[in-house]
Amino acid sequence: MILQALKEYYDRKVDEPDSDIAPEGFERKEIPFLVVINSEGHFVNLEDTRERIGNRLIGKVYLLPRSKTRTGIRSYATTFMLWDHIGYLFGHPAGDLKATNQHHSWLRALGILPAGLAKDGLAEYVIAVGSTAMKALPTELWEDEGVKAIRKFYESPDQIAAVRAHGTWAACLTVPSCNMTFILAGDSLPIPCRKAVRSCVQNTVSKQVLIAADKEGQQMVGLCLVTGNRGEIAKTHGRTPINKDTKSLIAFQKNSGYDSNGKEQGYNAPVSKSAEFAYTTALNTLLKSKHQRVRVGDAATVFWSARKTSFEHDASLFFDEPPKDDPDRCTSTILATYASIWSGAYIVPDDETKFYVLGLAPNAARIAVRFWHVATVKEIGWRFNRHINDLTITHGDRINPALPVRRLLHGIAPLGDDGKLPPRLAGDMMRAILEGLPYPHTLWQAAICRIRAEHDITYPRAALIKACINRATRYNNPQIEEELKVSLDPTNNNIGYRLGRLFAVLEKIQAESSPGINATIRDRFYGAASSTPVTVFGNLMRLNKHHLSKLEHTGRRIQFEQLIAEIMDGISDFPSYLRLEDQGRFAIGYYHQMQSFYTKKSNNQAQED
Repeated sequence: MILQALKEYYDRKVDEPDSDIAPEGFERKEIPFLVVINSEGHFVNLEDTRERIGNRLIGKVYLLPRSKTRTGIRSYATTFMLWDHIGYLFGHPAGDLKATNQHHSWLRALGILPAGLAKDGLAEYVIAVGSTAMKALPTELWEDEGVKAIRKFYESPDQIAAVRAHGTWAACLTVPSCNMTFILAGDSLPIPCRKAVRSCVQNTVSKQVLIAADKEGQQMVGLCLVTGNRGEIAKTHGRTPINKDTKSLIAFQKNSGYDSNGKEQGYNAPVSKSAEFAYTTALNTLLKSKHQRVRVGDAATVFWSARKTSFEHDASLFFDEPPKDDPDRCTSTILATYASIWSGAYIVPDDETKFYVLGLAPNAARIAVRFWHVATVKEIGWRFNRHINDLTITHGDRINPALPVRRLLHGIAPLGDDGKLPPRLAGDMMRAILEGLPYPHTLWQAAICRIRAEHDITYPRAALIKACINRATRYNNPQIEEELKVSLDPTNNNIGYRLGRLFAVLEKIQAESSPGINATIRDRFYGAASSTPVTVFGNLMRLNKHHLSKLEHTGRRIQFEQLIAEIMDGISDFPSYLRLEDQGRFAIGYYHQMQSFYTKKSNNQAQED
């Protein structure tokens, strides 16, 4: 189902005008530097295509013949079609055996060096084009003006030395495995993008062998599980980058118990090379997307719909925020949509189009699928809105109301380091949001532990605890829409909530009676008060009498006494301990009461003004 949905997305996108998805046999690749030559192959300039976006220099992206994964001790024998990294084009670093082998492979592919054995022992080389590989550059391309110029460049003396002597060469060396290619002076597109080269790649892809056998004699043609059509089966599948790691979504280890009926690797789950290219390209495109991908923790989540919808671009804004250094994404429309989502004004499209959400994470051997969810745009949007409603809680006017998943997890991570959270937590949280299930228990455990460790109930932590408690209550008793309100609820008689309010009042009295005190009762007693109230509240109540006596304003003292009496009404004794859930309610009671103090102060000031 996942591969079929990705294949459908590829088929839809590849036919769209100005599509950012590559047709079969091609890929979109960043080329930071272009070697400008004339028709005689003479070096003209070394052009830097990079532009500064935020703090990064990003090279221009071109539609190039597709590369191929290079593996094994003879990986240097595979070159890309008329483009590659600096080691292949110029043998950099000079004198390095691997770079020399790479450069020799490049020259043989161009027909500059003989194809036989050379001093380095290299006997075979191929050019990667999509899922196929050619022994050398087709001779029909040798008549193309651009290809002839590249051949003349390498046949002419001192041209490589001229490139290395150029002032921009030092910048090339700062880019790891710097991809480069050639362009004719006066042209707008590099030579690999010329019409003759594109036609050659398309012809090569269309001439894929329909009936053949590999060197082990295994059948390479079969029924594709994705399309249902017969075709050449992909023995290995393309790789996908996930959080600085690159692995395949579909992979089988050789001779490790995964073989079946004499089949190995990709033949165990036959997917045609055409379908493999389509789903891999679609997945890689989604993971590079600015609007349809969210990275949280070790997981990457991508969204797409069966047909083009506005919700495709809006979905990521429910979980992430527009980057400050990306002007393309921070348009007024995007910012307005983002603001409407977190203010509750966003209207979910009443659309029955299928919507797909795929969560991926790196694993030891292949990409792990954390979750896969299929619903309609309307259903997914409704669950996104429910998640935001559950998070909604009162806050200060200067607080940013947006609570994307990344900010929530950052708020409960030790020292703010997301890497110290349980590895599956982000994926479990996303699944709970998508399926309308209670949030994982470890989520509010982590929030409560952070509060106890740091004695700080921040807006994100309070919102998260409120959402967790309301979800759990609603799941167990659908008749109760929400247990905890957005703001202070004097009618809530839960012992944890009331003691949290009481603790906030005692702290406020202390703060007003002893301004500038170094350590408040929250700093000293919050952990014990929220877990074992009986051990501290007796002493705190006695200490409170001293604090009240220091208040100079009689009306303020009476106001506090009445508030404490209201909270304590019906409480005859303090409990010996509070369950984890009630510790969460304690935190919300404290937070609500403190926000109430600030809100009343703001209102009073407004009336005085």
